[in-house]
Amino acid sequence: MPETRGGTGADRLTVTAAADGDVSVLTVSGEIDHDTGAPLREALLDATIGEHPHVLLDLSAVTFMDSSGLNILLSAHRNATEAGGWLRLAGTNANVLRILQIVGVDTIIDLYPTVPAALA
Repeated sequence: MPETRGGTGADRLTVTAAADGDVSVLTVSGEIDHDTGAPLREALLDATIGEHPHVLLDLSAVTFMDSSGLNILLSAHRNATEAGGWLRLAGTNANVLRILQIVGVDTIIDLYPTVPAALA
């Protein structure tokens, strides 16, 4: 059963966790910044605990991300990789993709156009 974390309102961040086989799929919506990032950080920490964690973030409904969001992603990538797993990002819109590309996150974390592509 999916679990949702986060606040309310158009700019608030919500994270819904579900499983697809052995992959934790986190669907994120809203803005990821210093004030809203806690639910994502907590969900990623939970998803990357354990042996060989496989985590997919669906970012298709994320409208904004600042450096706090980038740090959350890089930390989760490190945690998953150190545990023998991976973190993948799917569905980033043009604004979020541009931020990921400018700082080079796209060279560290695998990006996919859609969730099904990332799960394949």
